Amino acid sequence: MLVLSPPRHGGDLLRAMADYGGERADWLDCSSGIAPEPYPLPPVPASIWQRLPEQDAALLAAARDYYGCDTLLAVPGSQAAIALLPQLRAPCRVGVLSPSYAEHAWQWQQHGHPLRTLAAEQIDAALPELDVLVVVNPNNPTGALIDTARLRDWHGQLATRGGWLVVDEAFADAAPADSLLAARLPEGLIVLRSLGKFFGLAGVRLGFVAAAPALLDALALRLGPWSVSAPAQWAGEMALRDRAWQTAQRYRLAQASQKLSSLLNEVGLVVAGQQALLHWCPHPQAALWHAALAQQRLWCRYFAAPAGLRFGLPQPEQFDLFAARLKAAAHTLNKDAR
Repeated sequence: MLVLSPPRHGGDLLRAMADYGGERADWLDCSSGIAPEPYPLPPVPASIWQRLPEQDAALLAAARDYYGCDTLLAVPGSQAAIALLPQLRAPCRVGVLSPSYAEHAWQWQQHGHPLRTLAAEQIDAALPELDVLVVVNPNNPTGALIDTARLRDWHGQLATRGGWLVVDEAFADAAPADSLLAARLPEGLIVLRSLGKFFGLAGVRLGFVAAAPALLDALALRLGPWSVSAPAQWAGEMALRDRAWQTAQRYRLAQASQKLSSLLNEVGLVVAGQQALLHWCPHPQAALWHAALAQQRLWCRYFAAPAGLRFGLPQPEQFDLFAARLKAAAHTLNKDAR
């Protein structure tokens, strides 16, 4: 597979406005998987802004407690690790789950690695011919989940020949029991986590890499000093330690997810896969649906292959407006079909 241009991402309202008009305030943006209710951060103390941001021991302690893992590196968003990991290996045979978060395939390809995109059911047969396998779990955009026993088996096969299994768990916080994280990760297993999705803090740019210490040292060397800002470390420690908020957030997301699925199913956008923050609706007329929804100033993610739409959650106070615009788009499509 050859990826010819950088991937597009959700949250790109400037493109929506350029193509369909309107101002930012006119749009309902359900194109990303970011929680609509973020962790409620207080104002950042002035002293935090002035601090040269060494890796904060308090942040790492909070992260180790939250993730149940002792071998962690804080990074400026998991995207930074996605970009750097391909630089730590000489060109090798890489398989990437597809469809999935497109930055993985793009970054490995940009650094000269021969690339195969694989459906989940193709991985077992392809694994003997791979040096690195990259999966997103739960998957983005489909919401599909690969069980941990299967992942550990894949890692075991790769590790025997010095290979890697890279597991992007950006959406795992809503159901942490499905995580591969453990107190210490073995050689060749790399897990990525993010505060952007479940905690709703995408703008903070904070994530973590869990791996064997030697790989974390190599990543830290590539990142250089002061890569994670002091405000990000301050915010991350607070959010990771607040267990009461995390429990409440999981309940809120589950309720909102169920509500969104019902609305989508009602108009014929059948939710075939979902996690709390992702709702995947494969549809042969996904392009027409995407355009009709955009005409109603409702923005979601369109995927051409396989054809489908991915919806994130609207703000709690926007559900009635979301439902009205969804039904208006459905009415337009039904009228045109007649």
